[in-house]
Amino acid sequence: MVTHKNNDHIMILGVGCILFADEGFGVRVIEKIEDNYEFPDNVSVVDGGVLGTNLLGVISTADHLIVVDAIHNKGNPGDLYRLSGDQIPKRIRAKNSLHQVDFLEALTLCTALDKVPETVIVGIEPEDIETLSIDLTPVTKEKVDDMIQMVLAELDRLNVPYTQRRGVHVPGNPI
Repeated sequence: MVTHKNNDHIMILGVGCILFADEGFGVRVIEKIEDNYEFPDNVSVVDGGVLGTNLLGVISTADHLIVVDAIHNKGNPGDLYRLSGDQIPKRIRAKNSLHQVDFLEALTLCTALDKVPETVIVGIEPEDIETLSIDLTPVTKEKVDDMIQMVLAELDRLNVPYTQRRGVHVPGNPI
């Protein structure tokens, strides 16, 4: 288990465009996390949308960064992924979407500030990122709760507490 200092800033960042079906997966996961969970003051939950390099100022404040996104990884729609360490630079070569390229450039620019957060990217293989729709496809919508569990597992790995809001039932978790 990785330990962090109590004052470490942990950021959960959802990126994507909610106007193009599964492209908005990361943002939709963040919305549900915000609705269903409470975190200590050193944890921020951020809807990064498609801000790309404009996120530099935001992500450079984090010590630990958990990014939620749609990831083209040559798998099947609905496959879930966890990328960390050396796996992340490889994603730059894939250039799957404009926001992803800009986000990775922002992360790379953090090195110029000498403030690169420990980063983990969790994501899903999208089914459709081209159709103009504010709804996720059924295959990705079905995986939102599984992705939330992946994000919570990252917080567990960092030994960060969280609580489920009262009156909210999350499938797979006792009330």
